[in-house]
Amino acid sequence: MQSLKNKIKDRQLTIGSWVSFSYLPMCEMMAKSGFEWLAIDMEHTGIDFCDAQQLIQIIDLAGCVPLVRVGENHPLAIKRVMDAGAHGVIVPMVNSKEDACKAVEAVHYPPVGTRGVGLFRAQNYGLGFEEYEEWAKNESIVIVQIEHIKAVENLEDILSVEGVDGFIIGPYDLSGSLGLPGNFDHPSVLAALDEVERVMMKSPKVGGYHVVHSNHDELLSRIEQGYKFIAYGDDMVFLAEKLKEEATFLKQHVFERK
Repeated sequence: MQSLKNKIKDRQLTIGSWVSFSYLPMCEMMAKSGFEWLAIDMEHTGIDFCDAQQLIQIIDLAGCVPLVRVGENHPLAIKRVMDAGAHGVIVPMVNSKEDACKAVEAVHYPPVGTRGVGLFRAQNYGLGFEEYEEWAKNESIVIVQIEHIKAVENLEDILSVEGVDGFIIGPYDLSGSLGLPGNFDHPSVLAALDEVERVMMKSPKVGGYHVVHSNHDELLSRIEQGYKFIAYGDDMVFLAEKLKEEATFLKQHVFERK
C-alpha cells in the first residue's frame, strides 16, 4: 500500500479529519471510520502532550496515519510529538519562507535539520533508532498551515522550501487576518482563496483545505477546485452537529406533541 507521504508527493487525493477530544474510544472510532489520516489538534483544544501520545498510539494501531497540529512552530513542540510516533506535523501560522524552514528543520535530524536525537516510542523505545532514522528521512510529513493574508502573499516562497510537503488552509484564521472572522463569502476572503488556488495550480506541492463542518457540497467543491489534502470535519463538530440534529427532531416531532 502506498504511504501517505508518497500519495502527497504524487498529488493524490487524501481525506482525513481532526481530533479535538482526548477521549480514546472516540479517537478509535474516528481512526476506524475510513479516514486515511487524523490530525490531533494541540493548538485550540485541551489536548496536552500525554493525551497526544495516547491518541497517536490509538490512531497508529488502528491502521490510520497520526498527524499532529502542534500548538506553535517551536522545535520542542515538534520534536516531542515526532518522538511520540506522529508521522508528521501540521504547523500553524507559517507566514514566511523562514517560518517554513524552521518547521522543516525541527522535524528532521541533522544534517537536513536540527532535531534533537533521543529515544522514545518512535524509536521503538530505544531498540530501533537506525530503522526510525531511515523512516523519518523518507516518510516524515511537514504540512504548513496557511491561515494569514501574509502567508497567502508569501505562498510561492513558502512552497519553495525543500522538505515542505504541502499546505492546508485554515479558513477561520485566514478570514480573521482580514478582519472578517468566519465571513467566508466576503470578496476579500474569496480573493485571497483565488490567489491560493492560482499558486497551488502551478506548484508541485499539494494544497489542502479544512472543511470544518460536514457539508457534502463544500467537500466536493474543494475537491473540484484542486485541493488534494483535505481535512473533513472534526470529532467535536460531528458530535455537536448530530446532537443539534437530534435535538431539533425531538423538539419538532416529540416534545411539541405533549
